[in-house]
Amino acid sequence: MSQKGLQRGLIAGLGFIGGIVILWWMSTDPTKGMEVSLPGADNRGKAVAIEENIIIGEHFQKVSENYTRLPEKWERFRGANFDNISTTNTSLLEQFPETGPDIVWSVDLGEGHSGAAIWEGLAYVLDYDEETRADVLKCLSLTDGTELWKRWYNVNIKRNHGMSRTVPAITEEYIVTIGPRCHVMCVDRKDGNFRWGIDVAKDYNSEVPFWYTGQCPLVDGNKAIIATGGDALMIAVDCSSGEVLWEIPNPKGWKMSHSSVMPFEFEGQKMYVYSAIGGLFGVAASEPDEGKLIWETNAWNHSVVAPSPVCMPDGKIFMTAGYGAGSMMVQLMKQNGKFEVQVLDEYTPKEGLACEQQTPVYYKGHLFGVLPKDAGALRNQFVCVHPDDPKKIVWASGKEARFGLGPYFIADGKFYLLSDLAELTIIEPSLDGYMQLEQATIIEGGHDAWAPLATADGYMILRDSKKMVCINMKK
Repeated sequence: MSQKGLQRGLIAGLGFIGGIVILWWMSTDPTKGMEVSLPGADNRGKAVAIEENIIIGEHFQKVSENYTRLPEKWERFRGANFDNISTTNTSLLEQFPETGPDIVWSVDLGEGHSGAAIWEGLAYVLDYDEETRADVLKCLSLTDGTELWKRWYNVNIKRNHGMSRTVPAITEEYIVTIGPRCHVMCVDRKDGNFRWGIDVAKDYNSEVPFWYTGQCPLVDGNKAIIATGGDALMIAVDCSSGEVLWEIPNPKGWKMSHSSVMPFEFEGQKMYVYSAIGGLFGVAASEPDEGKLIWETNAWNHSVVAPSPVCMPDGKIFMTAGYGAGSMMVQLMKQNGKFEVQVLDEYTPKEGLACEQQTPVYYKGHLFGVLPKDAGALRNQFVCVHPDDPKKIVWASGKEARFGLGPYFIADGKFYLLSDLAELTIIEPSLDGYMQLEQATIIEGGHDAWAPLATADGYMILRDSKKMVCINMKK
């Protein structure tokens, strides 16, 4: 037999055997002798759902009363006027000494990005203590970092790019905080005595944002303003009693974002502006319509929104978000006694100003911000644009001066910008071009330095994911 004949015979034989195996497999029950798995058959018992008993503000410890009283404040997220511009700090350093930045004190914190608020020589931060598993409001001396008191409550939180996120809101009488899982707490500012608490997720059936609560509380007069999502869009709470003064219905089911509520006054109407997951809206903050929804638009709707709305004097409102969302500029207007919203422009991160995490600063009629990593050739650069055309870059910091997701603000007429790696850059906010004055590392080996900055009386507080430091910026 020829070689080709042998090959054909071998192939035919293998095909015959394969056919028999397939017929046997198809006619045999491979589950014979097996039992159906039923609940309880593994003898492990029934699963029991355990509900946490979270008692907001339950614990308190007083350590000291000694601190140096000072005159200035940075009382909330984005400062006194909600614009991230300090109007009280003057004569701050433009260049550091040869020995480097003067670090006054540093404290270790739980992993997160919560920033400080300052009131007349005292610094307040809502930390998450990983060892005791608790949200902890700490009161520290601004001049030396000594802990004066702390109030806390136990709540289980897992790491998800850190845990803590927010900045307390402080008035002469009260401190209001929002924890990672939407627990709102109000205490007396002077002594930390507990006033009231609200479990927003539980009480309003709202969804905790994926990376935990990023919304910093707003206190307006004697009212705490909270965007809840769930059963309500927004609520107002009396700070002295904890009584809910009004609630805005939420028929469209818009959700809480990582953004914060921004107060705004336009055409004689005070309002609260919020960028929710679902849309952008405004609520009347003064009579006769206080507590009523006065305008809304679902044109701006993205699944992840961290920056807050930037409201400008002429009624323009700038929104931006990360993960490819880009930005939108809308025009608020009043016609026939009613507010309306018109979309002026919408574009991708590669086409103009966009920010992923921090809120841009409106200064000298221009917007300043750091572009996200998906902005093309200008990624991570600090840029300046005009609100009339935010797609036209007035200037950019250049490929040698790139920054990440860190915060920035203006004090003493200068920009202070902190990079992801806790490197502080001082910039002249000129409209003519990028002018870098100084740059220095504040925290060696710093990582994820994203928390908002705070400053008062020549001191500046900043942090990375695990450490908060105070530096002396006085000339």
